[in-house]
Amino acid sequence: MIIDERMAVYINSLDTGNGAFLDELEREAIAREIPVIRQDMQSFLKVLLAIHAPKRILEVGTAVGFSAILMAQNSDPDCHITTIENYEKRIPQARANFEAAGLKERITLLEGDALERMRGLSGPYDLIFMDAAKGQYIHFLPEALRLLRAGGVLVSDNVLQDGDIVESHYAVERRNRTIYKRMREYLYVLKHTDGLLTSIVAVGDGAAVTVKQKNEMQIITEK
Repeated sequence: MIIDERMAVYINSLDTGNGAFLDELEREAIAREIPVIRQDMQSFLKVLLAIHAPKRILEVGTAVGFSAILMAQNSDPDCHITTIENYEKRIPQARANFEAAGLKERITLLEGDALERMRGLSGPYDLIFMDAAKGQYIHFLPEALRLLRAGGVLVSDNVLQDGDIVESHYAVERRNRTIYKRMREYLYVLKHTDGLLTSIVAVGDGAAVTVKQKNEMQIITEK
């Protein structure tokens, strides 16, 4: 946990849920060990959607469609969501869930490699929700910034890696060190690039909320 466990339990105990369909989908996903965004991240995202009121959303990483449905249900009826998924087993499940939720007309699911799919999109998007392979965020970023309009918001989930992000390189399990290195680089770029305004918040497993302030910028990498 990246915040005190007792505090997290208390905060989550106040939550009123997301309606029968999504609550059941979440229970099923957790039982099958399919990742869905954490409860406090769900609440945070709903508030952000209410504030920003996006009309076009791009999601990178669909899984079974939980977060896409959550965003659709908590945005304007004319908001359209494009979501990308590469794991073949999850794609038919997500499509079935979109239909069952009555949202198949508002959510477009693109199959295949996220970076390739992003390169084929034209945008602009008002909000991009990044929730795919964490080690690939740094590679997705140039395309995400190209697709995001000036004034748009990029939300990157799971950026604190259950607290590993603050540990020494040698304290991180060897199998996680590449992801650790890339995520630290990703966060450095978000915080140091002129034209990006980023806040890293301790909700869920950490989220970076970035506003793209201008269209022309030079990405600053860590030296």
